[in-house]
Amino acid sequence: MPSPPALFDLDLLARRRERAGRNGSADFLHAAVAEEITERLKEVNRRFTAPAVVSPRPALWAEALAAAGAGPARTPPPEETLALGEAAHDLVVHGLALHWSNDPVGQLVQARRALRPDGLLLAALFGGETLHELRTVLAEAEIEILGGLSPRVAPVGEIRALGSLLQRAGLALPVADSRRFEVSYPSLRALMRDLRAMGETNVMRDRLRRPLRRDMLARAAELYGERFGTEGGRITATFEVIFLTGWAPAPDQP
Repeated sequence: MPSPPALFDLDLLARRRERAGRNGSADFLHAAVAEEITERLKEVNRRFTAPAVVSPRPALWAEALAAAGAGPARTPPPEETLALGEAAHDLVVHGLALHWSNDPVGQLVQARRALRPDGLLLAALFGGETLHELRTVLAEAEIEILGGLSPRVAPVGEIRALGSLLQRAGLALPVADSRRFEVSYPSLRALMRDLRAMGETNVMRDRLRRPLRRDMLARAAELYGERFGTEGGRITATFEVIFLTGWAPAPDQP
């Protein structure tokens, strides 16, 4: 079977994640999504004794799972081949990393194989509405100034397509839903600084290798304020998080 096309430069992604991890100043989205995951785990009403967390912020996520009553978590790095033993876990959480995978179905298949029968997978990843404001203004500014378009913001999946990945990975009782987080920033530059601090900047293989031109950045900032500004002179950035839930098949499931 042919390998899926490599959309992302994973070596560059690892370097940017490592640099962002040393900072830790923009982990608020990881904290908010991890808190949402813990609330969902409490609703399951089951004690998980052998969890695993796949995330670029493993300590934060493992702490959140512990707060939900789960046992000590194994924390393999979010690489294309996950360091997870077969049928070793009753819970696998994939925390805000799946959207950068060149093979998301393969990641979910690996997670399913790592689950014991009737084990639970919870994955959280950025969805299609994420940074739609930034994509809009960068595209308009680039067309206006340079007369064309280039890949500047990584593509992200829509909820229906992402939900189908669960069934393709062989998971039972699949559910996909989403939540929007709207974050206020004083300027476009502040938003872009936060994206760097999150390790969420563009790592597409086909990205332009030169910095954003100042005139284009200034025009994008002007358009952002016009289209997505608030009365207080700030701007809003949307982060859509899609939650995928599935269970390893077991004979006694509904």
